[in-house]
Amino acid sequence: MNKINQLFAESKERKLLSLYFCAGCPTLEGTGDVIKTLQRRGVAMIEVGIPFSDPLADGPVIQSAGTVALRNGMTLQKLFDQLRGIKDEVHIPLVMMGYLNVIMHYGIGKFCKACVEAGVSGVIIPDLPFKDYLDVVKPIADQYDLRIIMMITPETSEERIRFIDEHTDGFIYMVSSASITGAQQRFDDAKQAYFRRINALQLKNPRMIGFGISNKQTLQSAWDNAAGAIIGSKFVTLLNETHDADKAMDLLYEALER
Repeated sequence: MNKINQLFAESKERKLLSLYFCAGCPTLEGTGDVIKTLQRRGVAMIEVGIPFSDPLADGPVIQSAGTVALRNGMTLQKLFDQLRGIKDEVHIPLVMMGYLNVIMHYGIGKFCKACVEAGVSGVIIPDLPFKDYLDVVKPIADQYDLRIIMMITPETSEERIRFIDEHTDGFIYMVSSASITGAQQRFDDAKQAYFRRINALQLKNPRMIGFGISNKQTLQSAWDNAAGAIIGSKFVTLLNETHDADKAMDLLYEALER
């Protein structure tokens, strides 16, 4: 069974925490150590960012991390090499997150094959058009039992949400707002209403809420309205400040208690 499906099947009563970081930042060779540390510290799933020069959905923190990673010399091939090196030590799902240009340049078939060989269970491609997903990407990904995770936002129509739910597997990435990534202090009434609206749809896929989670209020709100929470910018900031994944996790857990 795909590790993503297995995670949600075994965690129906558990509120999950997934973390994002950008491969190659703060150091080129640190990817494996960060992943193994997060696994040891209780993270349920990890999103590994593929650095890209023009990340449209990302805020300044993750954009900066991508710039550092590219300057450090991180490439998609180096990332796959690093992930293969730790494959036997990683038991939680790894999800790669990257933009279509990089993946298409690598080659869809070659990319999906390399993901499986490196122990990757799913991929998030924020700028992948849904028609291209259905016609081109999904048939290849299905051959490798690789989950392509789609995003929804407060602006996504109910018809499209149900269509995504019908044609995807793994989980749905529920973006908390239509803006770019970045930490927020609280989820306001409009976001809470959005969460309730999606809950009422009773989708078949579990959902993870991301964008803006950085403290107790936003984390609890995500846990109350979905299977789990995804934290990116807050952890990336702490990792860049400390250059130590253990210290960054200590500081993150402290922040999530406030």
